[in-house]
Amino acid sequence: MISVTMVDDETYEVVVEGDTETSHRVRMSAHYHKKLCGGTMTQEWVIVQSFKFLLEREPNTSILASFDLPDISRYFPEFESEMADRLRQ
Repeated sequence: MISVTMVDDETYEVVVEGDTETSHRVRMSAHYHKKLCGGTMTQEWVIVQSFKFLLEREPNTSILASFDLPDISRYFPEFESEMADRLRQ
């Protein structure tokens, strides 16, 4: 299970349950949120979908403890195009 809690306007605390529970601090600007989904989905939903994307590629224990959401594209170049497809559904 993935739970997302807003810390401030651009910062979220994400807890991923698994064999080992992990906690992550993620930053997403309003601009990047709009870029990913046109602002049609909640920020929390975008982050949940982003973590589902990550968990399909690596265990939760390998996900950085703190990062900006756009950083995912540095490791997985297909991130933004796949998120566009996921968030369009």
